[in-house]
Amino acid sequence: MRKSVVEICDVTLRDGEQTPGVSFTCEEKKDIAEKLDAVGIEVIEAGFPSVSENEKRSVRAIAEMGLSARTCCLSRCVKSDLDAAIDCGVDLVSVFFATSDLHIRVKYKKNREEMLELALGMVDYANDHGLRVRFSAEEASRTDIGFLKEMYRRGAERGAAYSSFADTVGAMTPLEMYETVKELKKDLKNPLCVHCHNDMGFASANTITAAQAGAFQLHTTVNGIGERAGNASLEEVLVALRMNCGVDRYDLTGLTKLSKTVEKYSGICVSKTKAVVGEHAFAHESGIHIAALLKDRKTYEYFPPEMVGGEQKFILGKHTGRKGLEHILNSIGCDLTPEQVTWSLNRIKTISEGKCSITQDVLMSVIKRAKKEG
Repeated sequence: MRKSVVEICDVTLRDGEQTPGVSFTCEEKKDIAEKLDAVGIEVIEAGFPSVSENEKRSVRAIAEMGLSARTCCLSRCVKSDLDAAIDCGVDLVSVFFATSDLHIRVKYKKNREEMLELALGMVDYANDHGLRVRFSAEEASRTDIGFLKEMYRRGAERGAAYSSFADTVGAMTPLEMYETVKELKKDLKNPLCVHCHNDMGFASANTITAAQAGAFQLHTTVNGIGERAGNASLEEVLVALRMNCGVDRYDLTGLTKLSKTVEKYSGICVSKTKAVVGEHAFAHESGIHIAALLKDRKTYEYFPPEMVGGEQKFILGKHTGRKGLEHILNSIGCDLTPEQVTWSLNRIKTISEGKCSITQDVLMSVIKRAKKEG
């Protein structure tokens, strides 16, 4: 597969914070930003300065951290929003307006041309004050593509450094995303950004598909947090870029720690089966799987857990086989006879079928009984 040419803009500190009930302190934002920078993320969207004075102070504090990553913030097509961005000293401002006819009619009560002229005026204002601009179409996935092309063309002519496409309500499937990005790229004069939401569960898939179609800046959040069903997951996108798109410049070893940090600060628990960073992402119970893994880990692990700071785990349960149990017994220094192993295995299956987890304490009690019974 052709190597993708991309950069990441992580929006955890802005869109991620728009998850209902989530609010990061300034120190928490700085800690997350530092960890994102260590991974090698190129752009960190630090916040939405016009929200409050505290938000503005946090964005400025991140901009002043001296990170390798460039800092970005969000701005409506409102002069006061841009003044707040200018005061924060960010490198890039995302100037957005909703471009779908539905939103233009309901939210702005204007026509397309009126909104575009207003937005272009704000692009000029930002450029005049030394800010690079990402000209962003909210609701792009439900916008007439001819209008999008006109918007991006005129934005580039006015000096916008990027054009941005947002699937704001997660309406697209990967094939639709691929075809749309290909079409937009035909006439685009600056790099294309994609910002995908997860309402139908396609955000990460749509983001990778967009990259394969030629999108340059990919927007993500740690753990996929964000409004409603969330955004494209940073850890999923980075692993897919490494394994499937030939992008190997990011340090993925800190992803699990970063995930746990955001889980702690956000209060949003990560699903045990969450890809890459979930508790069970590298956990194996099936006897067939474990027997093969003991011979070659690539049989049932597409990428090694160590690559993302994770750990392989063998779990005991109803699907456990003899080799898996023997491996676990050996790892804890327990020596049982073949008969005792057989008795323990049968007992573990019985306990597990009763919906009881085989914890360390349960295993030790089984071993103790096996030595008596066996």
